[in-house]
Amino acid sequence: MTRFGPLLVRWGATIALILAAVAVGLWLWHHYEREPWTRDGRVRADVVRVTPDVAGLVTEVAVKDNQQVKPGDLLFVVDRPRYQLAVAQAKAAIASARTTLAQARREAARDVALGDLVAKETHEQNLARVATAEAALQQAITQREAAELNLERTNVRAPVRGTVTNLNLHKGDYVASGQQALALIDRASLRVEGYFEETKIPKIHVGDPVHVQLMGDDHVLEGRVESIAAGISDADRATGEGALPSVDPTFSWVRLAQRIPVRVRLTRVPAGVRLISGRTATVTVLPRAGS
Repeated sequence: MTRFGPLLVRWGATIALILAAVAVGLWLWHHYEREPWTRDGRVRADVVRVTPDVAGLVTEVAVKDNQQVKPGDLLFVVDRPRYQLAVAQAKAAIASARTTLAQARREAARDVALGDLVAKETHEQNLARVATAEAALQQAITQREAAELNLERTNVRAPVRGTVTNLNLHKGDYVASGQQALALIDRASLRVEGYFEETKIPKIHVGDPVHVQLMGDDHVLEGRVESIAAGISDADRATGEGALPSVDPTFSWVRLAQRIPVRVRLTRVPAGVRLISGRTATVTVLPRAGS
């Protein structure tokens, strides 16, 4: 018995090491292949493309790059003197239209007072001039309102609470109507999107708790699964001749799992953590209580 003791010890140690290696291998396989976590996560936010509604020279830039703003804050001003002149011109047109209308009404009233002494055709022409003058006055009022609206919109203001980013707008620049002048990161839309392998999607459900760790930061952010993408682009399919699908006929033996975007709404962000759109994150979906 003594002679076989060391041999049994070696066999036992070997078997124990093999079992430990198998257990570690199974754990690693389950952790990396089945558990719903990914290093391929990004901080995302909606980018508001601020564009002026009127064209002209930029006469004032009221913000700086990376400045935080709230709704209604002035961002920049576009050529107010030009649009002030347009308002003054529209007001003058209203005054002229009112004078013309008053004259037409006096002539129509005089026709009524003279009665049969005025030809029917002349009376109808005077009534037509009244109607034309009234329409001209209404048109002039509408033009004044449009000019006042344009003047109001020379002050371009922040539509959301956010951060001005990549500011490249200067006094003296010319901006066209509808042309993007600057970008504004909507702070309320900051979220995390994790790109999970499709094999892990069955274990992810809307409402599941999530832990997020940003690269280079030891803090753990908490959130909830808000939604799972309903579709992704098919790289193997395109539109061919005759609008028919053109499918790549090749098939590789190693098939990589597709990445499905999962949107995470953050519920707790520790103080001091800088949420910058585009930062990399590790996203781990936790099992819900009771599941």
